[in-house]
Amino acid sequence: MPYLGSEDTVRELRRHLSNPNVQSDPLRYRSSILKVIRAMSQGVDVAGLFSEMVKACATVDIVQKKLVYVFLCSYATLNPELSLLVINTLRKDCQDPNPMVRSLALRNMVNLRLPSLAEYVEQPLSAGLRDRAACVRRVAVLGWAKLHNLQPASEIDAAVVNELYGLLRDPDPVVMVNCLRALEEILKEEGGMAINKPITHHLLNRLGQLDVWGQCEVLRVLQRYRPQSESELFDILSLLDASLVSPHPPVMAATLSLFLVLCPDLPAVSFAALERVRGPLLAACGSASRETRFTALCHIQLLLRSLPGLMGAHYKRFFCGYAEPAYIKQRKMQVLVELVNDDNVAMLLDELRGYCTDVNADTAQAAISAIGRIGRSYSDQCLQILTGLLGLQQEHITSAVVQTMRDLVWVCPQCSDTVCSALEGCEETLQDSQGRQALLWLLAVHGERVRSAPYTLEGFIDGVRGEASPGVKMELLTTTMRLFVCRPAETQDMLGRLLHHCIEEETDMCVRDQALLYYRLLRCGMEETRRVLGGRRSEPSLGVLIGRPAEPISQWASSFNTLEPLKQGAGETETTGRASPQHVTFDLDSDLSDTLNSGAGGFSFSPAGVQAPPLTLSLSPALSPEEFERLWTQRRAPPAEEGAEELDYVCLEERIRCPAVPHCSPQSLQAAMQLVNIQTLAFTAAHASPWRVYLYTHAQQAARSALILGQLLYAGEDEDEDEAGLSEGPSPRGREEEVKVTLKQRPRDEKALQGFLSILTAVLHTLPFNTH
Repeated sequence: MPYLGSEDTVRELRRHLSNPNVQSDPLRYRSSILKVIRAMSQGVDVAGLFSEMVKACATVDIVQKKLVYVFLCSYATLNPELSLLVINTLRKDCQDPNPMVRSLALRNMVNLRLPSLAEYVEQPLSAGLRDRAACVRRVAVLGWAKLHNLQPASEIDAAVVNELYGLLRDPDPVVMVNCLRALEEILKEEGGMAINKPITHHLLNRLGQLDVWGQCEVLRVLQRYRPQSESELFDILSLLDASLVSPHPPVMAATLSLFLVLCPDLPAVSFAALERVRGPLLAACGSASRETRFTALCHIQLLLRSLPGLMGAHYKRFFCGYAEPAYIKQRKMQVLVELVNDDNVAMLLDELRGYCTDVNADTAQAAISAIGRIGRSYSDQCLQILTGLLGLQQEHITSAVVQTMRDLVWVCPQCSDTVCSALEGCEETLQDSQGRQALLWLLAVHGERVRSAPYTLEGFIDGVRGEASPGVKMELLTTTMRLFVCRPAETQDMLGRLLHHCIEEETDMCVRDQALLYYRLLRCGMEETRRVLGGRRSEPSLGVLIGRPAEPISQWASSFNTLEPLKQGAGETETTGRASPQHVTFDLDSDLSDTLNSGAGGFSFSPAGVQAPPLTLSLSPALSPEEFERLWTQRRAPPAEEGAEELDYVCLEERIRCPAVPHCSPQSLQAAMQLVNIQTLAFTAAHASPWRVYLYTHAQQAARSALILGQLLYAGEDEDEDEAGLSEGPSPRGREEEVKVTLKQRPRDEKALQGFLSILTAVLHTLPFNTH
């Protein structure tokens, strides 16, 4: 045979197909047709053989018919005139005694996809709907959907639609499912096929006869039906009960999605359904198919939003296997972060530490990031692991650790001392821009605590001409300026060199503009520079340490069993990507702004009309969660005991009438407290009962300083009289709108305590009410 792809190939094939001796021999003729199909699949343009192939379809050999129909369907749109010659043969085959020939002819008649031939196709399709063979009815039902897709502007005859509705009761289950798909396609502009009670119960009763694809299709369509009574709803749920624990993950997911749609007002039923699918979901996580494993992990992340403890006892099932791909390992680590608690934190951290040295750099960085997210609740253990990883002096590991430490310090200020001591010398290993930016940000915020900070900056400034990243240059400018404010003698010379380069030689306009801004700021004087750069930053607090706010199921029910969890899961557990943290601002109302005034050294408050030194609140020194718990649970030390640490236990207890407090978002609460230098260490989930918040601050007045610990308690309608400490009080309705405030102080200072309570009350009344 001539070289493949040349014109001689088509000429040779035509000679074989036109040879009478070949046509008289069925095997040789079929072999020649097979060569045409092989050439077509290899990219050879064999459209010139259309006439010869049309002649070849007039045969009783069913194998030859299939081969010819494959060719005709591929090249019919290029030869619409010659395709008319095929119609007569196809219509004749639609009446063949063999049902396989009839279904084959009917399928390929529609697959020609020529609008000009639509009038010739309608009559065989109508006859196919009433054919005695199920395989022909299957093809005919889908043929009407293809015909409608070919001519969307034309309307399908109402009689055909009624006949399709009638075929929903066809004894063949595949015909029934094909009717569902055809009606959904034909009636798309009307919202799909009508779903009423008889159709719903008929489909549910036949669910067991369908294959996996058919069951998923039926369950998807039934999501549009709304039961007319509660008894009907529970009848439907009873019929779906077996499918909820199906061994096939697609059926299980479709059934659970239908459960969630049918029971938006029955959270107990929804939670029970989520509990029941735990086993099938865990089985799907161990599937041999990587795609199934990844999809199951993404949906488990979705379920954990509303049921954080759903997989808590099975956390070992999410440990990574050595042969698993990186994207599955990273998703498993995200799930492990959600499952951390006091009982398993040691084992999970040990497991994640092993992943930090994975040969895949992305997996190692994801493990380090996961340890950092756990560190928001268990900072001491995680910092010990992160500090040890710096000793490996691996470029990608050091970069990930520094970025993680940057994020950890941002949300946990009490970790800053440990982080600052671990930064010594790590700049030599950092090569990527993101790691260098994270290091510079840490030096900008805590440079006064790092002894070698000026020498580290000098190395960056000496190499600024070879720096390719504008982000690193801008971060370097900010860091040098902030370090100059607190350590001017050591950084004055290098700041001048950096500004000269960025203003006179830098080509990036963003870097040059920032350098000009700082240069003009310096010309305004050191006091103005210190006021602008050394101002207080409103940072988030430690985050949720006592539980996590559980989302209502309705927030994600519509996205379950879709592709949305696969797209969203990658960024759900990340906070702010890999850029430097942004400042959090909280907008106070005008009443609070008139009462509260921010000072450079902390938050100051002086009650109107009272001649007293101003009260200043400060977060320094930081208090760890462990130390807070020890002090909070400690009783007053006996007077005779020398050296005992005394904390007043008989302290101030007040009630604040503020209904928005237990219903505000955690972000609003954290931002509001941080704005006035009050640190929220832990709080329960929103709408929980009882609802608690633990906080602390350092109150300074005149020359005295006092540590104040506080608890906000809201118990709602079930608040106990003894717990509240009230024998007489407001009405039950009024009690629902009040938050109990308990304050403990060391050393005792009544004026400072009253001043702090006034500040706290003013802040709580600014919180927005969030009903979600």
